[in-house]
Parts: sequence; structure tokens; C-alpha cells
Amino acid sequence: MKNEIIDYIKRNRVSSTEIADCLGKTGAIPDVTAINRGQFKVGNVFWAYAYGGTNWDVHEQVQHVQEGDVVFIEVFDCGGRAIIGDLVSKYLILYRQAAAIVVTGKVRDVPHLIKEAWPIWCTGFNPIGCINERLADSLDVDLIASRRALVHGSIAVCDDTGVVLIPKDLHNEDFLGRLQSIEEQEDIWFDCIDRRKFSTYETVCLKKYLYE
Repeated sequence: MKNEIIDYIKRNRVSSTEIADCLGKTGAIPDVTAINRGQFKVGNVFWAYAYGGTNWDVHEQVQHVQEGDVVFIEVFDCGGRAIIGDLVSKYLILYRQAAAIVVTGKVRDVPHLIKEAWPIWCTGFNPIGCINERLADSLDVDLIASRRALVHGSIAVCDDTGVVLIPKDLHNEDFLGRLQSIEEQEDIWFDCIDRRKFSTYETVCLKKYLYE
């Protein structure tokens, strides 16, 4: 069912906005925006993390990214340093064939990322990157386990509005039905304002089309 949901979203280009509506106005990753406009990506989430101002853990983890994955790098205590730049982006998108990269932190080498039009979402930019050293301590193992259980294997939908995650417990027929219903609703609403010349109040609030 997961693959069917991904395929439906791709074929119908279901936006992150519509996905969030299907999730009851939830699911968005705060503050991440696309570096390059006009991108639309959806796929299985490969969760990784950066911790303590080093990207050693990122390099180690992303060796296992599979084709079509959306690489979601969650950032903990990195002091605003850039987590990745052109090297990791090229490795993931070109050689690992990742669908997209989402970073809950900053990136660097932005002129090249723009030139290559890589599908990357992040919270901002910083020319100062993380160190490439293993730390003596590590991120709390319980936190790693809980975040991986929650995020890894979910579905990410990424576009110009942002990034929304569909949790694993909703990879079922019911959620596919929600996607189909919201697509139908959007068609009806635009027909109401374009052809029937209803106001948005009559369309969205009063649902006047139900009584005609």
C-alpha cells in the first residue's frame, strides 16, 4: 500500500498542502524551504542525524541510502553550522540516486547547489561547516531509537511550500481514500469559483454546491 500511495501522489502531483490537509493540518517539518524552486519530490524516508557539530555520523549513515529515498537529516546541537554541502549532495543525488534531501539545519556550497538544481530543502545557509571527526560522546541512544522508529520509513512529500511526512501507521487504504477525496474536493472547489462564480465563502464555508 505504501508504494501505491507514493505512486498516486507522484502521478497526481498531490501537493504538500493537500497532504497536510489529509493529515488534519499536521505533518509539516518546521522552517524548511526549497533551495531550488519548481521541485516536486515524494518518496520513502531514510532518516539520519547530525549531532554535536560533526557530520561524521551523517557520512557513516548515508552510505545505506537506496534509490528513490528522501534523505531526512535531523540536526541536534550543531550550533548553526552547515551539515552538508556539494560533496554529500552530489553523492546522494547522483550516485545513491536519492529523490531529495531534507535537512533540519543549514547547508553550504549554495551557489553550486543552485547551479546543479539539486532537490534540497533546509532551514538556511552557512559557509561554516561541521567538522569531520567522531566525537567521544554520542547522541542519546533512546532518542536515536525513538526518532528512527517514528520517521524512518515514513513518506515525504516535498515541494515549494515545504515538506510533509506521512507516518507509517497511515500507509493504508483509508489514507489513499483521503488523498483521492481531497483531489476530488479541490476539483469541485475550483469549478465552483471558476465556472459557477461562487464566492470562496459560498464554496468553502457554506458548501453551496452540495445543495444545487
